[in-house]
Amino acid sequence: MKKLLIVIDYQKDFVDGALGFERAKDIESHILKRVQEYQYNQDEVIYTLDTHTPDYLDTVEGEKLPVEHCIESTEGWELYGEVKDKLQNCLSFKKATFPSLDLAYYLEKKEYESITIVGVVSHICVLSNAVMVKSAQPDTPIYIDTQGIASYDDDLHQKALDILSSLHCEII
Repeated sequence: MKKLLIVIDYQKDFVDGALGFERAKDIESHILKRVQEYQYNQDEVIYTLDTHTPDYLDTVEGEKLPVEHCIESTEGWELYGEVKDKLQNCLSFKKATFPSLDLAYYLEKKEYESITIVGVVSHICVLSNAVMVKSAQPDTPIYIDTQGIASYDDDLHQKALDILSSLHCEII
């Protein structure tokens, strides 16, 4: 049985673009290391892409977070740095909001030895997608790799880890 690595929203706009923050840059080498490890072992690697349309500011999320970001087919929507090259042949899931229902549906039909999650932003998209993953794979160990996730807010980052731990995700 294979292991699965999920890279959440490691896109330019979250690293050095419209919503970028320094700690997002700091995790790139760890994400690359994990991707290479999984690919070398012939395990599965998939990723999500926060994906908005040009009318983003007219959406509920756009009203609450009025910063245009991850507009499909723009530079900010693309994966960041070397991660872009390493993930080019991996399955991706576009998502218009925080969690990906398509990812959850995909995982319901699969069986894994374990699932590890890396990416950004820990207290928003990492948290919401981890909950979806846990719902789709309730008996599979879910690992949240703290060296591979980041937030712009240390308090919310820690709260997200506490919540994920309480939902029986393993914080590593």
